[in-house]
Amino acid sequence: MPARSSHTLVLASTSPYRRALLERLGLTFQTAAPAIDERPGPGEDPHDLVRRLAEAKARAVAPAHPHAWIIGSDQVACHDGAILGKPGERARAIAQLEQVSGQSVLFLTGLCLLHAASGQAETLVEPFRVHFKTLTRAQIEAYIDREQPLDCAGSFKSEGLGIALFRRLEGDDPSALIGLPLIRLIDLLDARGIGPLDH
Repeated sequence: MPARSSHTLVLASTSPYRRALLERLGLTFQTAAPAIDERPGPGEDPHDLVRRLAEAKARAVAPAHPHAWIIGSDQVACHDGAILGKPGERARAIAQLEQVSGQSVLFLTGLCLLHAASGQAETLVEPFRVHFKTLTRAQIEAYIDREQPLDCAGSFKSEGLGIALFRRLEGDDPSALIGLPLIRLIDLLDARGIGPLDH
């Protein structure tokens, strides 16, 4: 499906959260599943990791969409310099929230806009910091059981009940916390005349 002005836009992700975010812009787009190895390289820091993976995801789907603008994104949550992964199970989610209770977590979201035909890509990393309240075990368990954020880095959904866990949010682009920094993405699209208000 061509996007506005005959530009094809592809989101290199099957994440329902990223898809819902991109839908906010009213642009027609397709989604494609990137098949890449997301493990960090030896000594690779989180900032470099998310930038590399965002571009790798975009390039992975480019051969199937040779005339598209492709959006790639990747996110990690960091606490005390260590990456917090997706918990996958209740016990790990509880342990993650106990670990960050009363502390802050830095979310780094890599973004890439790739022009498949030319191979030219622009990448960036958007930071966003979450300051957690001091939480009791009972509060953590109640939250995990109600929202089931087992597929979310950091074990919460900021767009849902996760807001009850926070003392303060710090960053320029709140959509970055959900997984796709829309403010920065719009800047990239606008610079190429394909932004949501260009037509």
